[in-house]
Amino acid sequence: MKAALIIPALNEQETIGALVRRVPRESAAEVIVVDNASTDDTAAVAAAAGARIVREPRRGYGAACWAGVSALPPWVAVAAFLDGDGSQCPEELPRVLEPILLGRAGLVLGARALTSGTHPRHAALGTRLVSAFIRRRYGVAVTDLGPFRAIRVDLLQRLGMRDRAFGWPVEMVVKAAALGARIVEVPVTHAPRAAGRSKVSGTLVGTVRAGYGFLSAALRAARDVPAA
Repeated sequence: MKAALIIPALNEQETIGALVRRVPRESAAEVIVVDNASTDDTAAVAAAAGARIVREPRRGYGAACWAGVSALPPWVAVAAFLDGDGSQCPEELPRVLEPILLGRAGLVLGARALTSGTHPRHAALGTRLVSAFIRRRYGVAVTDLGPFRAIRVDLLQRLGMRDRAFGWPVEMVVKAAALGARIVEVPVTHAPRAAGRSKVSGTLVGTVRAGYGFLSAALRAARDVPAA
């Protein structure tokens, strides 16, 4: 079962090269960096490090992720996602993929320790609120909605993903849970971004906007569950 790693990236030239080089190539048959209309040399640096570049001119986290999914070769059975800011460890990709490769899950979420002090308190609060909604509504033991995750491509294709902004991670989990897919969390390490400033949680305003987007996406996805 082949896996590919998709890394959405917006102005991450300072981190993306090292990040791509650290990806365990025995786990990811291909590394796709989606350049989400960067104004710096993100694409060139990623390409020099060995990634395949996909360009998505419409900015938005979900738009970038979907562009990467659309570019997957037909032989890829598992899609993994990782942010380009260096806050997660690509060396942990085998841990994230393992439950799917062993047939124990359709979706694996990399669960961060949000109490570690490496995630802003206001951002962690929003994540906990949405996670609580998913647990209560679907009975799925979710504690985090982090960007480091993996999903079977056949399951992803059934979800009918619509969100092209920051609600993408929430929509994926809600729809997978509603379809009865097996969702597993594995612990992953988390650190402050290696360089630059977060587009989501770097400011209180950005976090409030993202939190509102998360909650809205959760409610929309709950109403828009595809037929099983």
